[in-house]
Amino acid sequence: MMAASIRLLAWRIVRDASRNINSSVSGRIVSSSCPSNLSACRCFSDGTEDKSTHFGFETVPEGEKAERVYKVFESVAQKYDVMNDAMSLGVHRLWKDMLLHVMNPQPGIRLLDVAGGTGDISFRFLDYVRSQQERVARRTARANQTPSWQEISTSYTTPTEGIETETEARESRAVVCDINKEMLKVGKQKAESMGISSGLSWVVGDAEELPFDDDQFDVYTIAFGIRNVTHIDLALQEAVRVLKPGGRFMCLEFSKVTNPLLSRLYDAYSFQMIPVLGEVIAGDWKSYQYLVESIRKFPDQETFKRMIEDAGLFSVRYHNLTGGVVALHSGFKL
Repeated sequence: MMAASIRLLAWRIVRDASRNINSSVSGRIVSSSCPSNLSACRCFSDGTEDKSTHFGFETVPEGEKAERVYKVFESVAQKYDVMNDAMSLGVHRLWKDMLLHVMNPQPGIRLLDVAGGTGDISFRFLDYVRSQQERVARRTARANQTPSWQEISTSYTTPTEGIETETEARESRAVVCDINKEMLKVGKQKAESMGISSGLSWVVGDAEELPFDDDQFDVYTIAFGIRNVTHIDLALQEAVRVLKPGGRFMCLEFSKVTNPLLSRLYDAYSFQMIPVLGEVIAGDWKSYQYLVESIRKFPDQETFKRMIEDAGLFSVRYHNLTGGVVALHSGFKL
């Protein structure tokens, strides 16, 4: 009888050990296969458990959020820029200018502007680089006002084709990538009206699965877009993937106000005024109610900083703008 009990106990130990081994092996297989096929992993996860996420203050299935966010921006696309000015009293322009000032792009830089929508960041980028080039040209012209005979001789012997090739090689390019076709359509119309044609591309793409090869861009920007992504961690991983070694990640996003008095005023303005402005200007109360709520669901500055570091970026830091109403996060790929 005792021998049988011992055999039963031994059998249970072996069975439990076998289950643990199988569980750990299957877990490694799932996690190792995810990077090579993100969409497949998402489908597998969705099929095994019903995950939920937030859409503003509302809890929704993960698969539903992307569609609802798409409809929000499809609805507001035509009035998006006007509403930005109205909601921020024009201050959003200063925030975006600060992004470019901190970036300080030089000629030859290749920018990916994710969730770039109507092109505000890319337009500023191209204008900034053009200003840099003109500044260098003016310095060169002043320095060559009284050239030496050696410089004159060199200018005659250097083929013009080489100069043109060097200029072309240092041309900066911006790629605006957005999942929403209506936002891109508005952006293209703006570019045409501004006379911007060269150095700019428009691509329909998902921040969680970017349609670009590895190590393609010098700078990745996402302004007021990452809080609308369903899986922020996947968007950050994609940013790291497409950046060149030494490339820079920059995110401009609404964050947590640090001053208590300003926080109360900001909350009152956000919830009582912004949806009303959305209804009056864009004829869409609900979309702007969502935008206000989505800001409150986004991680605070320190939490988001850790998320960026977890994605594999280094030297991550942030600057609070307007008392933390907006934060500019930055990090580098090594």
